[in-house]
Amino acid sequence: MPIPQSVPGVDRSLLRDDVYRRLRDAIVDGTFVPGEQLKDAELAAWLGVSRTPIREALLRLGASGLVVAVPGRSTTVSAIDPEAVREARDVVAAMHVLAVRDTAGNLSEAEVACMRDANRRFAEAVEAGDVAGALAADEELHMVPVAALGNHAIESVLNQFGPVVRRAERHRFASEGAESVARHERLIGFLVDGDVEGASEVTFEMWHSLSVDDAGGAD
Repeated sequence: MPIPQSVPGVDRSLLRDDVYRRLRDAIVDGTFVPGEQLKDAELAAWLGVSRTPIREALLRLGASGLVVAVPGRSTTVSAIDPEAVREARDVVAAMHVLAVRDTAGNLSEAEVACMRDANRRFAEAVEAGDVAGALAADEELHMVPVAALGNHAIESVLNQFGPVVRRAERHRFASEGAESVARHERLIGFLVDGDVEGASEVTFEMWHSLSVDDAGGAD
């Protein structure tokens, strides 16, 4: 397994959650590709930690469906499976709909400004062909209502299944970026106006615009 040389190691006091996020992000952004074998020792050397937090992170990634483990043999990055993405997408969409329904008309000016700024950066990233930047800005925008609601159950579900959807989304933004910018603006407007049904409908539309019917996982 080739280990990235350009990413520096981290302090040995790295928290388990940080190890998990580093490995998760490396799978979502394509650093580790489907079918690639993930070896405990190599990952531990890369991040500068013991093998224990690596193994714990791989178990969490397995629960999300991002890796496949064969007991006693190997752990590999999972393929982008259309059915798994579809199931995760539907769950993620439902969680975001719940968040916007309960926060429409209740966001602070600062929270609305954060969403507008995230959409501006999203549009710039799409224009520049910066998929990683677009995904990060999109995630930031959608998490504002979630964070404002403060429902830890919703946050937990999104943490588990969101990365499955994000990995498939990388295939989408180049062709649908302009539409996503416009949908974001509509969502923000509905939230500001307190239009619960409008916010719910555009949120559902955004997440279900992710096509998972082809072999690549998304359009």
